[in-house]
Amino acid sequence: MTAQQKDLSNADPCRRGRLSSRLLVGGSEPDPRFTLANERTFLAWIRTALALLAGGIAVETFTLDVFTPEVRKTLSVSLLLMAMLISGSACVRWLNIERALRNKVALPLPLLVPLLSIGGALVTLVLIGVFLLRQAQ
Repeated sequence: MTAQQKDLSNADPCRRGRLSSRLLVGGSEPDPRFTLANERTFLAWIRTALALLAGGIAVETFTLDVFTPEVRKTLSVSLLLMAMLISGSACVRWLNIERALRNKVALPLPLLVPLLSIGGALVTLVLIGVFLLRQAQ
């Protein structure tokens, strides 16, 4: 066994940095599978936010002849705002779930799901309205 392996084997497995200690106060270390599942869920929310970000940029860039400037700007800003809110909320959700796992309490309800559902429904409603108005002309 090398000196580095001996140092690692003697290290306290629950010792964390200052920031981690402040954010994850109390409780005990959860099963790593649950922590890793929480991280995968966080990354899924981040991927969703990135897709909405790309969609907002695409609407503004590639739909110059499809939508009026007001509709185009409304759609792109709506998608960009949803991306911003989801990415910020994903971090808060990850932290709340990690704390719940450590303290062995019920998991918090997600704010992200209604946010994404309502935002997506509003953007879709705007698109339907634009397409119906366009066909009526």
